Amino acid sequence: MPHRNYLFTSESVTEGHPDKICDQVSDAVLDAILEKEARLEREGYVSPTGVPARLSDVRVACETFATTGTIAVMGEIRTQAYVDVQAIVRETLREIGYDRAKYGFDCDTCGVINMIHGQSPDIAQGVDGTFARANDHDEAERIGAGDQGMMFGYATDETDVLMPMPIHLAHGLARQLAEVRRNSTLPYLRPDGKTQVTVRYEDDRPVEVSAIVVSAQHDERVGQLQIHEDVTRKVIAPVLDEANIAWKDATIYVNPTGRFVVGGPMGDTGLTGRKIIVDSYGGMGRHGGGAFSGKDPTKVDRSAAYAARWVAKNIVAAGLARRCEVQLAYAIGVARPLSIMVDSFGTGAVDDFALDRAVAEVFDLRPGAIIRDLDLRRPIFKKTAAYGHFGRVDPDFSWEATDRVDELRAAAGGRVR
Repeated sequence: MPHRNYLFTSESVTEGHPDKICDQVSDAVLDAILEKEARLEREGYVSPTGVPARLSDVRVACETFATTGTIAVMGEIRTQAYVDVQAIVRETLREIGYDRAKYGFDCDTCGVINMIHGQSPDIAQGVDGTFARANDHDEAERIGAGDQGMMFGYATDETDVLMPMPIHLAHGLARQLAEVRRNSTLPYLRPDGKTQVTVRYEDDRPVEVSAIVVSAQHDERVGQLQIHEDVTRKVIAPVLDEANIAWKDATIYVNPTGRFVVGGPMGDTGLTGRKIIVDSYGGMGRHGGGAFSGKDPTKVDRSAAYAARWVAKNIVAAGLARRCEVQLAYAIGVARPLSIMVDSFGTGAVDDFALDRAVAEVFDLRPGAIIRDLDLRRPIFKKTAAYGHFGRVDPDFSWEATDRVDELRAAAGGRVR
């Protein structure tokens, strides 16, 4: 495969961005339901109609919409647990930093509309295994995929967390922008913000950051020159200095319109699932189109995307490829994936067909097995909803583990090109 020289750009957003507010609310509702249902199951709760509480029975597809002064929560949910959606919304907004009207949104006075209803029984029967699978003693075989579709996972050795350099740096800048606001290093900043990083590649390897864009919501009394200087010194420099890449000659834009006072839901509407490229690989790897946030792990849009990242990361960590993309495909109600495809982009130590076979041998990619192996019925999802679902150093992000390296090497043995 010929090597290429090019520029590649990725963006990230802070937790105060309108779309990210919605992602976090949706995942906060999911976490609250998982946590309470698990407690009810431990306590042996049975509903008045005789239905026992079971964590495995939880189904959540929660969508959130935000606009000026209002949050609306919608979706289809099946659970024995009662959770206070209004309280969850207000606490999530408070944690983000929208706790006073002068920021453009106030967690205590905004309107909260709850339009959640029950899950469709037609969808439920495919996931629950009410057909021939119902008598199967293997839970992983009984649980069908929550929808049809294809999911992608990606990994590359460009960074120590095996993520593409542009999105890795963009997330780092967004997190730092939020941190200097929270710790009052730059007290005039407000919760909304966006970052963007352009990286120059030579021979398909990142060599230099050529452009950086930071848009930071701010107090109207602070001037543009001060914001540019402060953000460069306190946000950009600390992040880029730690990165193993040149950046001093980069063109830097901070609030390029010259003003960013009106932000959050007052400046733009927000919607769950509208930042799926920020959530994944910054556009470097493909995306199947399904959002992650607000969905319980029977929805393969989420769980199989996590599994595909797990597979791709283990392939790269095993030294079987420098760069790898994995595609999985499912049919609603069917447990086993319809297809598994590995593309090493010509960087593989073995051919891609050998990688396909090794993955099928080492990983059980049925939704029930993914939930079991990655322990996805824990209330861990709210923190995935900002700064990316991948490349995070956190033990709760089980799909980031490189725990199948030895098995993959053994399964691919003897097939080296």
